[in-house]
Amino acid sequence: MSAMDPVERLREALKGPLPGHDRFLELSGYKRPDLERARELDPPPRESAVLALLHPREGIWHTLLMLRPPYEGVHGGQVSFPGGRREPEDESLEGTALREFMEETGARGTTIEVLGTLSPIYIPPSRSLVTPYVGVSTALAPLAPDPREVAELIDVPLHQLLRQDILKHREQYIQVLGRPTQIPYFDVNGHVVWGATAMMLAELRELLLH
Repeated sequence: MSAMDPVERLREALKGPLPGHDRFLELSGYKRPDLERARELDPPPRESAVLALLHPREGIWHTLLMLRPPYEGVHGGQVSFPGGRREPEDESLEGTALREFMEETGARGTTIEVLGTLSPIYIPPSRSLVTPYVGVSTALAPLAPDPREVAELIDVPLHQLLRQDILKHREQYIQVLGRPTQIPYFDVNGHVVWGATAMMLAELRELLLH
């Protein structure tokens, strides 16, 4: 990572063109449905948003992931960024990301500066079009996660996400393919982070490393 402060690096990087996901997807050997086709679906995909929040802890920048509890839905038991579906009362997708972050982590009262967005991702099993927002808070409020939504909060130092040995491969059943295949994933504190969240992490990494 450059010697530049990671928040300032992201602030600048998010003003320019985004690297997207092609480089990461090449590791898995299959392509996801492109965004234009997803937007043309009838009915249209459900809009969602997540927040990748950067915050300092003991002088080290971290980001916050969460482990979802097991449930019948397609994302049960998976690791993700806090977030969820846009609700009618949300004035914008940015508002969705902030509201969901506060609800799921319990960090109410936290002041968050939104730096920008990563590339949107279409998730076929849930027919969701997800926009990842990147935010920063220098004073994260005490966390009180909603147990219905969050099994565990995973606070990860940014430098750990930038290590080369955090990226691994394993065989995983992919619903859109209807078969198992070798997929890339991030090993984060023993948790397997794959799919859309891994794509978001990979793009965030690329912005921080270059």
